[in-house]
Amino acid sequence: MRPAVFEHPPFPDHVLLDSGGGEKLERFGPLLLRRPDPQALWRRRAPEALWDSAHLRFVRESDRGGRWEVGEDAPQVARAPQPQWPCRFAAATFLVRPTPFKHLGLFPEQAANWAFVEELRPRFPEPRPRLLNLFAHTGVASVLAAQGGYSVTHVDASRSAIAWALDNAQASGLARDALRVICDDALAFARREVRRGARYEGILLDPPHFGRGPKGETWRLEQGLAPLVEAAGALLAERSFLVLSTYAVGYSPLAFENLLGELEGGDVSVGELALPEESGERRLPAGFCARWARGLEGEP
Repeated sequence: MRPAVFEHPPFPDHVLLDSGGGEKLERFGPLLLRRPDPQALWRRRAPEALWDSAHLRFVRESDRGGRWEVGEDAPQVARAPQPQWPCRFAAATFLVRPTPFKHLGLFPEQAANWAFVEELRPRFPEPRPRLLNLFAHTGVASVLAAQGGYSVTHVDASRSAIAWALDNAQASGLARDALRVICDDALAFARREVRRGARYEGILLDPPHFGRGPKGETWRLEQGLAPLVEAAGALLAERSFLVLSTYAVGYSPLAFENLLGELEGGDVSVGELALPEESGERRLPAGFCARWARGLEGEP
């Protein structure tokens, strides 16, 4: 029996070339990057020379971060004090920026959820169904949803992440007012929206294991996730969907199925997000995901 994995759509500007030995080798646009990945327990298949040709390699220095080493044949863009380059998905352009925390501001495994949101858009009679993106980070999902016809509320607690999201929106050709952008604690904002009687046709949740709000609020997944899902459930319109995804947490898809199963009147599908290697023979696990939908024809 194969594990349930949500289908990964085509993403020409990103390729997972190989994985193994606790690392992954990826191409983002024109650059080849090598990063740690604890899920890659198996042996590598690509020649070591290909791995050694990476333009940027992340070297972990502690459990809180590390540094990027520049390869000998790296292009000039990789040698900049703060490297940045564009990466496209569909009609959007996103700015890739290597950070001391290993991430790049673009999470290709989420493409499965981006495609899911796009797939559901025609099922809403509203001219611009409302979508709430909590823990919205650099705004990739927000930009794509806005381009696809949703009225997007983008919420994140990090001002630097919000600035990055606005840069991505501008790079993708969106007007400055195309997104409703709010710097706030996700749970606090959701609870205020409940009190205001707000409703959304779609909600995206991609919470970290730990985080801090703009006023020093502390987010811990094990304490905050159930109250967050409860608040989000109170915000869902009669015809609506919710997507919950997480990475590197100690919960199973079954736990998410039980959690979303408490929401009224919807169907739940659960599984993993995964990146297929270029060969197509192996997939790199990239987190768990649960989708809930109510009142939508052809529910997942």
